[in-house]
Amino acid sequence: MKKMLIVDDSPSVRKLVEFTLKAKGFQVSSAGDGQEALELTAKEQFDAIILDINMPRMNGLEFLQKMRADVTYATTPIIMLTTEGQDEDKDKAVALGATAYIVKPFKPIQLLGFLEKIVPSS
Repeated sequence: MKKMLIVDDSPSVRKLVEFTLKAKGFQVSSAGDGQEALELTAKEQFDAIILDINMPRMNGLEFLQKMRADVTYATTPIIMLTTEGQDEDKDKAVALGATAYIVKPFKPIQLLGFLEKIVPSS
Protein backbone atom coordinates (compact mmCIF):
# COMPACT_ATOMS: atom_id res chain seq x y z
CA MET A 1 0.00 0.00 0.00
CA LYS A 2 1.40 3.39 -1.00
CA LYS A 3 2.03 5.85 1.84
CA MET A 4 1.16 9.52 1.35
CA LEU A 5 1.96 12.53 3.51
CA ILE A 6 -0.38 15.53 3.49
CA VAL A 7 1.16 18.78 4.76
CA ASP A 8 -1.33 21.64 5.17
CA ASP A 9 -2.23 23.95 8.05
CA SER A 10 -5.94 23.76 7.16
CA PRO A 11 -7.65 20.85 8.95
CA SER A 12 -10.49 20.86 6.40
CA VAL A 13 -8.08 20.53 3.46
CA ARG A 14 -6.19 17.74 5.24
CA LYS A 15 -9.46 15.89 5.86
CA LEU A 16 -10.64 16.29 2.25
CA VAL A 17 -7.34 15.06 0.82
CA GLU A 18 -7.12 12.24 3.37
CA PHE A 19 -10.67 11.08 2.55
CA THR A 20 -9.91 11.21 -1.19
CA LEU A 21 -6.69 9.23 -0.87
CA LYS A 22 -8.00 6.62 1.57
CA ALA A 23 -10.96 5.97 -0.75
CA LYS A 24 -8.40 5.00 -3.41
CA GLY A 25 -6.53 2.67 -1.05
CA PHE A 26 -3.63 4.88 0.00
CA GLN A 27 -2.26 4.90 3.54
CA VAL A 28 -2.24 8.52 4.75
CA SER A 29 -0.40 10.54 7.40
CA SER A 30 -0.76 14.28 7.86
CA ALA A 31 1.07 17.25 9.33
CA GLY A 32 -0.06 20.82 10.04
CA ASP A 33 3.20 22.51 9.00
CA GLY A 34 6.61 21.86 7.51
CA GLN A 35 8.33 21.32 10.85
CA GLU A 36 5.88 18.60 11.86
CA ALA A 37 6.24 17.04 8.40
CA LEU A 38 10.03 17.08 8.72
CA GLU A 39 9.72 15.12 11.97
CA LEU A 40 7.43 12.56 10.27
CA THR A 41 9.73 12.11 7.27
CA ALA A 42 12.63 11.40 9.64
CA LYS A 43 10.67 8.44 11.07
CA GLU A 44 8.81 7.09 8.03
CA GLN A 45 9.29 6.73 4.29
CA PHE A 46 6.51 8.16 2.11
CA ASP A 47 5.82 7.41 -1.55
CA ALA A 48 4.54 10.94 -2.24
CA ILE A 49 3.98 14.22 -0.41
CA ILE A 50 1.12 16.69 -0.93
CA LEU A 51 2.29 20.09 0.26
CA ASP A 52 0.82 23.54 0.92
CA ILE A 53 3.03 26.65 0.72
CA ASN A 54 1.66 29.02 3.37
CA MET A 55 2.05 27.40 6.79
CA PRO A 56 3.39 28.38 10.22
CA ARG A 57 6.79 27.33 11.63
CA MET A 58 8.16 26.10 8.29
CA ASN A 59 6.49 26.95 4.99
CA GLY A 60 6.10 24.54 2.11
CA LEU A 61 8.93 25.94 0.02
CA GLU A 62 11.40 25.59 2.91
CA PHE A 63 10.20 22.03 3.48
CA LEU A 64 10.45 21.24 -0.24
CA GLN A 65 14.03 22.51 -0.30
CA LYS A 66 14.94 20.31 2.70
CA MET A 67 13.34 17.26 1.09
CA ARG A 68 15.26 17.72 -2.16
CA ALA A 69 18.51 18.03 -0.17
CA ASP A 70 17.77 14.74 1.64
CA VAL A 71 18.99 11.73 -0.35
CA THR A 72 16.00 9.69 0.92
CA TYR A 73 13.49 12.15 -0.56
CA ALA A 74 15.46 13.67 -3.44
CA THR A 75 13.23 12.01 -6.05
CA THR A 76 10.00 11.46 -4.09
CA PRO A 77 7.02 13.01 -5.91
CA ILE A 78 5.93 16.23 -4.18
CA ILE A 79 2.69 17.85 -5.30
CA MET A 80 2.16 21.46 -4.30
CA LEU A 81 -1.50 22.07 -3.34
CA THR A 82 -1.84 25.77 -2.57
CA THR A 83 -3.80 28.99 -3.00
CA GLU A 84 -0.71 30.62 -4.54
CA GLY A 85 -1.59 30.73 -8.24
CA GLN A 86 0.86 33.31 -9.57
CA ASP A 87 3.35 32.16 -12.21
CA GLU A 88 6.28 33.26 -10.02
CA ASP A 89 5.04 31.00 -7.19
CA LYS A 90 4.73 28.04 -9.55
CA ASP A 91 8.14 28.77 -11.08
CA LYS A 92 9.80 28.94 -7.66
CA ALA A 93 8.22 25.66 -6.53
CA VAL A 94 9.24 23.90 -9.74
CA ALA A 95 12.78 25.33 -9.48
CA LEU A 96 13.00 23.91 -5.94
CA GLY A 97 11.90 20.49 -7.17
CA ALA A 98 8.09 20.29 -7.04
CA THR A 99 6.78 17.46 -9.21
CA ALA A 100 3.36 19.05 -9.82
CA TYR A 101 1.46 22.20 -8.84
CA ILE A 102 -2.29 22.38 -8.13
CA VAL A 103 -4.04 25.63 -7.19
CA LYS A 104 -6.85 25.61 -4.61
CA PRO A 105 -9.75 25.32 -4.87
CA PHE A 106 -9.23 21.99 -6.58
CA LYS A 107 -11.22 18.93 -7.56
CA PRO A 108 -10.17 15.68 -5.85
CA ILE A 109 -10.14 13.95 -9.26
CA GLN A 110 -7.46 16.44 -10.34
CA LEU A 111 -5.21 15.38 -7.45
CA LEU A 112 -5.83 11.69 -8.14
CA GLY A 113 -4.98 12.24 -11.81
CA PHE A 114 -1.56 13.64 -10.88
CA LEU A 115 -0.93 10.82 -8.40
CA GLU A 116 -1.76 8.16 -10.99
CA LYS A 117 0.80 9.69 -13.34
CA ILE A 118 3.66 10.24 -10.89
CA VAL A 119 3.40 7.53 -8.22
CA PRO A 120 4.33 4.12 -9.59
CA SER A 121 1.71 1.50 -8.78
CA SER A 122 2.68 -1.77 -7.19
